Amino acid sequence: MQARPFARALAPVLGFRSPGQVAAATVAGESPMQRWYPESRLGGYTDIDGTVAFYGRVRALLPKKATVLDVGCGRGVHWNDPVAFRRELRTLRGRASRVIGVDVDRAGEGNPFLDEFRTISESGVFPLGEGECDFVVSDCVLEHVADPDFFFAECARVLRPGGRIAIRTTNAASYVGLLARLVPNRRHADVIKRVQDGRRDGQDVFPTVYRCNTTRKLRRALVRAGFDAAVYGYESEPRYFEFSRVLYGLAVMHQRFAPRALRVGLLAFGERQEV
Repeated sequence: MQARPFARALAPVLGFRSPGQVAAATVAGESPMQRWYPESRLGGYTDIDGTVAFYGRVRALLPKKATVLDVGCGRGVHWNDPVAFRRELRTLRGRASRVIGVDVDRAGEGNPFLDEFRTISESGVFPLGEGECDFVVSDCVLEHVADPDFFFAECARVLRPGGRIAIRTTNAASYVGLLARLVPNRRHADVIKRVQDGRRDGQDVFPTVYRCNTTRKLRRALVRAGFDAAVYGYESEPRYFEFSRVLYGLAVMHQRFAPRALRVGLLAFGERQEV
């Protein structure tokens, strides 16, 4: 019965703050991100922002008049990103000639960033013909895929020869991947609601399996599927720890000094080879 008062007394020492306190401090001009990454005060994002790094390369690789397939497109929640530049960077509709989204969840029907939505059946087969696409994007999806070889075979099937693929996912060898596997899947929604702004409703939280989530495994899977691939670790600012000044500072040290194989995120880009 004394655990809660003790925890409340200890929280200021460790730098823990509630989501409300974090929001109030941000309004007052103080936030861990602004302290450690002062460039974020101008524009709202850091010079190591993962979304900017990923979609910046996606746009650089995207051919003109391309048909893009967004695998695991979801509801298109980036519409509520407060940083306009990041929102626009992620929006491929209008830049590509056509954006098709596929997902097992029919909530994707309401995604405003698609020209067309198609549902993936229980078989896992993508509802597209061979060589129908020029570019495949898969953002924060691979950690949920139970059969990566089948997944990448489908990506290769729907891509024309020379078509490209871009993947962003969590690194299972990182501290975030290790912690995620320690927390039962049924509790993931509760954890995310506590540590991520904009995810208080607990929506879009799916079981994770991490079958292909290391640099080596991901590179090998892409090569087996016929891609010439580049895979590397990447780590942006530690948004998960904005509730604690101490943990945020420790995570910044990890971001700056951890070897690539242990960084929180994985970025992968590949080109389908001629058969």
